[in-house]
Amino acid sequence: MLGLLQRGRGDGTLHALTAPRAEALAALNHCVLRDPRHDWQVENRSLYYARLHLDLNGELDAIEAHLFDPEDVLDPEESRTGLALAVLGHLASYGRRDALELLRKYAASGANWAWALDELALRDDDAGLRALAAPVLARFPTDPQGEAELAAAVRDAFEPRPWRLWAEDPRESVAARVRTAQEAGCFDRWQRQMRPTGPRPGWSVQAVFDWAQQGIERGAALHVPAARCLVAVAGPEDRPEIVRAARDGTEGARCTALRYLADSNDPAALELIEAAVSDGERAVAEAAVDAFERMRSIAAVERARGWARRPDALGAAAGRMLACRGGTKDSDLVLGALREAVRGEGPDAPTLWTLVDGAGRLGIVCAAPVLRHVYRETASSHLRGRAARALAATDPSFPAGFAVECLWDCEETTRELAARHAETGDARVVERLRRLAADPAEEAEVQTAVRSRIAPDGPVA
Repeated sequence: MLGLLQRGRGDGTLHALTAPRAEALAALNHCVLRDPRHDWQVENRSLYYARLHLDLNGELDAIEAHLFDPEDVLDPEESRTGLALAVLGHLASYGRRDALELLRKYAASGANWAWALDELALRDDDAGLRALAAPVLARFPTDPQGEAELAAAVRDAFEPRPWRLWAEDPRESVAARVRTAQEAGCFDRWQRQMRPTGPRPGWSVQAVFDWAQQGIERGAALHVPAARCLVAVAGPEDRPEIVRAARDGTEGARCTALRYLADSNDPAALELIEAAVSDGERAVAEAAVDAFERMRSIAAVERARGWARRPDALGAAAGRMLACRGGTKDSDLVLGALREAVRGEGPDAPTLWTLVDGAGRLGIVCAAPVLRHVYRETASSHLRGRAARALAATDPSFPAGFAVECLWDCEETTRELAARHAETGDARVVERLRRLAADPAEEAEVQTAVRSRIAPDGPVA
């Protein structure tokens, strides 16, 4: 159950609802307080955990202890408390007054106060937000450094509502300070726009290459913007120089030239990419592979068919290209790449995202066993959702199988897919569809999919 909840799988909720309440709450709190996401900045868990918290009628003692632990001062990183605060935000939107009060308390005194304030900006009333003006502003000294930090906080706020309220606060000491910070933030943006860095009109091809190399020496990869600059700077007469740079230039020049030639579908691009992968430095080889994957020409797809069985990064890129742009005749190559990736790199390999999509796009029915393995084992809820979408196109058992649990999945795109495919012969499906249709926190796309299965008079299609 813990592993299922950590991954955000629908089966996690279903298991928790049938387990002893104390055991289920312990597993749920473990997830909320120790963020298990593969990528915490893009994967969804907060609504998933909040809904289960409501179903279990859970208390907030463990979350409060976590938020106000002394570690909050020692480790102010967003990743430590962000998930717990987001769960509280959803609970507050469902009417849990204790969650709202806890968010207010943490916004006033916690290290990750800005996140808590963003959650309150969406759910609290004006009076509750105005009461936080004094404790939030007290975080910033009135010296020049403090005022600069306040201006940055106002400028970078994800939800501007509290700051706008405070700018109109009847207390002049509050309103004047916030308005000054708002003006400073706007001026800072203007100054940054007036101080652009990088290439200027009139630069030569060599100047662009030098700029890219300077970035490499500073530890910044600039070959992608440098390649865009070449589009404006280079003319037909500069092609020999660019081809030479792609073959034996400096690291920055080589990466830039390869990207430029690939994007322009230059006839020499494919040979130069293959050479860069064979004899280039690691950064050059990676840039060459990335440039190849961006190509859209028929020649690139044909070359991918020849490279797909290579046991290197270029072979893996060729498999991904065929997954994206190949035809049904490439199904065996895409399936082979999918199997090899799972066997060699496991169910969380980054290359699987494209290969899984390709298996679904090409309708490779015999890929279903591998896709089911990826669905079960991956720690990434986004990859699991892609696997579910591919299974919907390749596995006849999907509507009565994984689609049912996907109705409880943490990702809204996966729930939307399930709403369109889940077999309604299962009583749990009918009840879940009705509940999603009535849930004000559910995404509009999911509710649209649900309503497409529900007739106007009530029965589920």
